[in-house]
Amino acid sequence: MQKRKLIEVSLPLEAINREAAREKSIRHGHPSTLHLWWARRPLAAARAVLFAQLVDDPSARPEEFPTEEAQRAERERLHRLIERLVVWENTRDEKLLAEAHAEILKSTNGNPPPILDPFAGGGTIPLEAQRLGLEAHASDLNPVAVLINKALIELPPKFRDQPPVFPGLADTRTQWKGAEGLAADVRAYGQWMRDEAEQRIGHLYPDATLPDGTTAPVIAWIWARTVTCPNPACGIEMPLVRSWWLGKKKGKEAYVVPRVLRDASDPSGLRVTFEIGHDLSGAPSTEEGTIGRMGAHCVACKTAVPLNFIRAEGQAGRIFAQLMAVVAEGNRQRIYLEPSREHVAAAKIARPDDVPNGEMPRNPRDFKTPNYGMTTWADLFTNRQLTALTTFSDLVSEARVQVLGDGGTNAYADAVTTYLGMAVSKIADMNNSLARWKPTMDQSIALFSRQAIPMVWDYAETSPLGTAAGSFTTSVHNMTKAIPNTLLGRPGSVQQLDASTRSFKQMLVSTDPPYYDNIGYSDLSDFFYVWLRRSLRAVHPNLLSTMLVPKTEELVANPYRHGGREEAKGFFEDGFRQVFAKARQSALPDFPITVYYAFKQSESDVAGDASSGWETLLEGMIRSGWGITSTWPIRSELSNRMLGSGTNLDLSRGGVGSL
Repeated sequence: MQKRKLIEVSLPLEAINREAAREKSIRHGHPSTLHLWWARRPLAAARAVLFAQLVDDPSARPEEFPTEEAQRAERERLHRLIERLVVWENTRDEKLLAEAHAEILKSTNGNPPPILDPFAGGGTIPLEAQRLGLEAHASDLNPVAVLINKALIELPPKFRDQPPVFPGLADTRTQWKGAEGLAADVRAYGQWMRDEAEQRIGHLYPDATLPDGTTAPVIAWIWARTVTCPNPACGIEMPLVRSWWLGKKKGKEAYVVPRVLRDASDPSGLRVTFEIGHDLSGAPSTEEGTIGRMGAHCVACKTAVPLNFIRAEGQAGRIFAQLMAVVAEGNRQRIYLEPSREHVAAAKIARPDDVPNGEMPRNPRDFKTPNYGMTTWADLFTNRQLTALTTFSDLVSEARVQVLGDGGTNAYADAVTTYLGMAVSKIADMNNSLARWKPTMDQSIALFSRQAIPMVWDYAETSPLGTAAGSFTTSVHNMTKAIPNTLLGRPGSVQQLDASTRSFKQMLVSTDPPYYDNIGYSDLSDFFYVWLRRSLRAVHPNLLSTMLVPKTEELVANPYRHGGREEAKGFFEDGFRQVFAKARQSALPDFPITVYYAFKQSESDVAGDASSGWETLLEGMIRSGWGITSTWPIRSELSNRMLGSGTNLDLSRGGVGSL
């Protein structure tokens, strides 16, 4: 008779949901800061689910807990353990983790099964399996996801307690615990890369001259895309601006004021210049700008300009950009300055030759820039941004040579280099021409605030050599705070494999599969892949061998790729059933598998019940030979989560099984 596990009976949902939601606001040291991945599951939820997936429910051990009262008391004790286990501050509490591991050993006869996530994505589930002292296996078809998982569970344990090799670092401490030495080397060689980059391209990022004659570092340059006004009587280079606001913090308000001046040197006889305003009596409205969803208008002649015209201009290569403002670092505030010739000239450089020019997908739902002539990944960056990113990318291989010269082994140099290459990829999220300036925060916002690539008209170009968000130094420092938080348990195994063809033998599944067409992971991750491939192909030649991320086998319903919505739906459902039918063939009969499913609030009914997508997913698993024993609503502040749990269903004996 199969023993019921805790997850099939009871969970302390309130504590799990509270910590899962709280985790969204934790940044420093959180493993998610290693590299962006979309739709990560909260660590707290994965930790709790894995524990409850392996630990017996007290009702399954009547010899120890013969009465309902005894079972309830034991269940409450296990709940209290989970409530401590899910708290972020306890993630490195070795005594608590040993206590949790002991409970797992007790329920598995001292031999817990290896945990497998065949859709590993951002690595939450394998990382938490490793944290609980379990053997963690991760696989994914996407090479970006594979690299993230390697950085989380495979690389840090290989260099446990090893001191750094960067000259002089090892002598600064008497003991290097866990991955602290690895993190210190990534930080030190990252700083070396930044300093080398400044020697090569520092002249492209001049300081700003303040009104009092002093200078200050530039935080960002704010640009507006432009097209020629179609009015024959005007013809000015009209700026396309979503909002004129620069800063909205109380007492520090700032906005752009456009002025139309006569200029004999311009073919139209007119040109637009920009001033900075602070007086609230003349401030623009929040919605005021020159372009919106319905079209644009000329700032000079007020002619209405349809988006179709702007799209045609973009496809003809006639969308340009004009500097609107310079944001300098002040004394605990931003200083907004009018453009200067020096700063305009610094950005006027040729595109470097060796840029990643892979074609962007023609996915009309999530990718808007091809409509405006930006059809390759390199088109999403200014020439100055491309110069900076290629410079840092070239320095990754040079840093590897430095690690070897300082006494590091080939394997160690590869590990340090992997993190540095990921840091270059990571800063691309901010150093592109689709990053926005957010007036309420006085800072630039990265491209991927959602899972899409929209068209952005006025954008913020940050300095990769500075210390603010988007700089290489900031990226590396955030990564190195997270690296020590990844190392607990034995080294994990990470492979690039198709979930529908890989082996599941003798492994227990806990996974977060794709959800129809919610997120096109392969299309989106090409943005990072082209930079990872450029920086790390010599280190990971097999993983980064293809020009772009593999897409044919990706289990996502993309109508544009599969010839229509119904064909895409069929592809997804057939592939989903194939994966879980294969997992069913070698399922471990003594344990439930756990499957996460995320749905948007709009996909639920008035009562908040799960969507038809959730029902379809459950139906697909049942048709693959599984049965459902329980479902649990795991919620976070950003979206709803549903989690199904269960174990092998033996249909031949007619028993009540579970997923």
